Amino acid sequence: MMSLTVAALTFGIIFLAELPDKTALASLVLGTKYRASYVFAGIAAAFALQVGLALAAGHLLSLLPHRWVEGVTGVLFLVGAGMLLFHGGEDGDEHAAKEPSSNSFWKVAGASFVVVAVAEFGDLTQIMTANLAAKYADPLAVGLGSWLALCAVGGIAIVGGQKLLKYVPMKLIIRVAATIMVVLAGISIFGAITG
Repeated sequence: MMSLTVAALTFGIIFLAELPDKTALASLVLGTKYRASYVFAGIAAAFALQVGLALAAGHLLSLLPHRWVEGVTGVLFLVGAGMLLFHGGEDGDEHAAKEPSSNSFWKVAGASFVVVAVAEFGDLTQIMTANLAAKYADPLAVGLGSWLALCAVGGIAIVGGQKLLKYVPMKLIIRVAATIMVVLAGISIFGAITG
């Protein structure tokens, strides 16, 4: 049975980690150029693919002894917090894709899928999803929470990303997400030490 607590915790962590991410920026840009529903369909499919890959990686990680899983996830949470604090505000065009030649559903959704699938591969939120899947051994809850969080951020970025940043500074979002990850790292490392 799926744990709603694990799904909600995963949603919160992934939501906060994804807000300052380049994928949100890519979704915002795509949403200003093309029909929002077409863009959302493409990014939602890309997020599903990336969450599936993260869950598979998390399952492999969970095959390690419990103390090792706690230690590895603790270190990876610390790495994630560091990535947010030191690289969270960077935006880049390294994941830009060729614009679709028409505004048809398949071309816009396809281009959106490719941009987000490439941008999310090995991304912080994919690593965090794998960590959470290994830590909680509830892939359905972690997968659902992660996918919903990614889709929520993508949707917010498409519909009103600029308005959100008028009210919530990006530095605050980054600091809150990093603080949560440091706390989770401490809990995991404590669990690894105490067994």
